[in-house]
Parts: sequence; C-alpha cells; structure tokens
Amino acid sequence: MKFTGKIIAKEDGLIAGLEVAGRCFQLLNPEIEFLTQVEDGASVQRGEIIALLKGSARDILMAERVALNFLQRMSGIATVTRKFVDAIQGTSAVLLDTRKTVPGLRLLDKWAVSLGGGQNHRFGLYDMILIKENHIRVAGSLDEAVRRVRNRWGNKKFIEIEVTNLTELQEAIRLQVNRIMLDNMDLDDIQQAVQITAGRIPLEVSGNVTLENISAIARCGVQFISNGMLTHSVKAMDISLLLTGTN
Repeated sequence: MKFTGKIIAKEDGLIAGLEVAGRCFQLLNPEIEFLTQVEDGASVQRGEIIALLKGSARDILMAERVALNFLQRMSGIATVTRKFVDAIQGTSAVLLDTRKTVPGLRLLDKWAVSLGGGQNHRFGLYDMILIKENHIRVAGSLDEAVRRVRNRWGNKKFIEIEVTNLTELQEAIRLQVNRIMLDNMDLDDIQQAVQITAGRIPLEVSGNVTLENISAIARCGVQFISNGMLTHSVKAMDISLLLTGTN
C-alpha cells in the first residue's frame, strides 16, 4: 500500500539538502515520489511544507532518518551562513568556510555554505598552499617555507600565509604571496594591517569570528573572513516527516 507524507519545517530557517534527501529515498526505492515544495536555498517558516512523499510506507520509514539527518544538518549550516552573510551586507568582505567539516561530508557541508550565500575556501591540501605556524616551525622560517613551496610548485599553486602579528605581516608582504590570513587579531591590529597592506595583497581574517563582531571586522576593509563554526559547530535545523494517509 502506498502512503503519502510530508516533510515539515519545525522552525524558521534556510533549506539546503533537498536533492540529497530525495536521493536517500529513491536509492532505497526508485518508485518513491519526492516532490519538493521549495527550492534549495529558500527561506521557510515554521510549519511550512518542504516536500511531499508518495510510496511504500516501509521504505519511506527506512530512509527517513538518513534523509532527515542530511537535510537538517545542511539546512542548519545554510541558515547560520545566511545570518553571517547578512551581517556583512554592504561591505566588500566575502564570507568563507574552512576544512573543519565532518569526515566524509565535506562536499555536502560546503555545498550548504554556498546555498547560504557564503563561498568555499579550499576543499583539501591540493587546492592551495596555506602556510601556518607549524609549517614555519618545521621549515625553520617563513622565508624557507615559502622558498620550498616555490621550488616545488613554481607559480602553479596559490599561496596563503597565516600571520599572528604585524611584524609577521610585514614579512609576508615582502614575500609577495597571493593572500595573507590574519589569525586571531583584534580590531585595532586588523585595521593597522589593512593600512599597512594598502591593497597590495588580499587579507583574510580568521579566528574568534562571531555574529556579534563580524560586521566590525568587515568594516575594517578586509577582503575575506573565514569561519570554521559554520560547519564544525552547526545546530541542525528542526525538520520532521509526517505520514498523512494512504493513496
């Protein structure tokens, strides 16, 4: 016997992952109909119907938890991302995610960030070279770390350097890399970094970024702000599936 059901938003938010949820049902049983009522990236209100289902009750219930887990997580990521994007509206700053994702779910986590209006930082170590504190310690100096990268890759790899103070910033500028990350700097140092750099190299702020301070950071004039909490501390959106009758 075929049953009908509906997936309902239990709170306001941004929907992401409908295509993934639909695939969960249809991989189990291709005859299950999954009829979306909104598009990925759409804002919904509590009580709004997100999708309708028709098919075997047994198969719908078997796929329910996996489908909702994906949908709830991705929607939670998209929802919080949109809040951060809205907070920097009117500035030139771009919101980036990080590699702080659940193992095996990086593509989905970053897809959800995109649906929320953010942009994706690197997906893996192959995308670009990000030279951080530990790399500098292993190489012996920032100069040596950059030299090794350029000896190995020439100009084929995008190079970003993480700095923690204005002295390190000056050294990174001299090395003429593609981007500089200002790690855990306060607003005064960020403002000074923008003045010192004077647009020669794009700046990215990372560390201790919150909804309360991201607007002030963006107004300093940096080009990028990255935030790991978009994916590593996400609160899943409350979404449920309700069987409504037979068909």
